[in-house]
Amino acid sequence: MPPASKVELYAAIRRDVRAGMSARAIERKHGVGRRTIVKAMSSAWPGPRKELPPRPSKLDPFKPVIDEILKADLDAPRKQRHTVTRIWHRLMDEHQMAHVSYPVVRAYVAERKPQIRAKAGRGPAEVFVPQSHRPGDEAEVDFGEVVIRLELSRSRARSARQCKVGFRQRQGPHGAVKADADGCIEEHLLQRARQVAVPEQARRGR
Repeated sequence: MPPASKVELYAAIRRDVRAGMSARAIERKHGVGRRTIVKAMSSAWPGPRKELPPRPSKLDPFKPVIDEILKADLDAPRKQRHTVTRIWHRLMDEHQMAHVSYPVVRAYVAERKPQIRAKAGRGPAEVFVPQSHRPGDEAEVDFGEVVIRLELSRSRARSARQCKVGFRQRQGPHGAVKADADGCIEEHLLQRARQVAVPEQARRGR
């Protein structure tokens, strides 16, 4: 079976060299050239793959025009800023662009817009702040009204809640006597205290 990766190929070549196999035999066995054998003997780890130059695109002559439009939009009123569709039509109408599809322009605008904003000191258009909590630090409680039908008795409306604790796979509904949000959270924490752990924070679900 041939080696599954280049690292395994290098290891096999090194083993064969140490076993006294000739370079020509190694070339026939592994289907490689003399240069590959030299590289395998110089390092057990293959070097990084050489990056290919970017392929030319039909959009290349119009990229400076798009950049200027995006720069002008930084100071334009919100309703006057260019959409991708408007940029695409302007390139065709004003700059005689042809044979360039809308998705190509859209992909370039999506790539360049945050770069131009950052270069101008405006920061990224959207910022994502990940939230991190230690296991059991926070619990989320959702509540609402449910109707319970019991045999030989009338239906009764009660407040119900659903608890989700961080890093806990199981979640489930619970009944509560108090119908307000504070009552749900208070009773939830009391019941959790009787179990294994109490979250340091409890927040109402969205």
